[in-house]
Amino acid sequence: MLPFKFFLDEAPRIRLIKVRIRNGKIQRRVRVSGIKGFTIRGNKMIRMSSMERMHRRSGARRGKIKRRAKMARIIMKRSRSLRRRKSMGLL
Repeated sequence: MLPFKFFLDEAPRIRLIKVRIRNGKIQRRVRVSGIKGFTIRGNKMIRMSSMERMHRRSGARRGKIKRRAKMARIIMKRSRSLRRRKSMGLL
């Protein structure tokens, strides 16, 4: 049986989202929490309140329904974005 600390070291605590193109602009290097229930505020990892988790969960549910409705447009924009990234040499 492996100790709990082994699994903490296995998954990164802070993940870096490197380069992506949104709305024609390049966004770089965003730090997000790799631990469920935690978020990064003021350069520190903070546990989310139960109210914030509830709001995020309901927002994710609402976003899921909206994404399903707009999926054709999303796929078209994603393919355009991937072409642009490839031409810039990011992929």
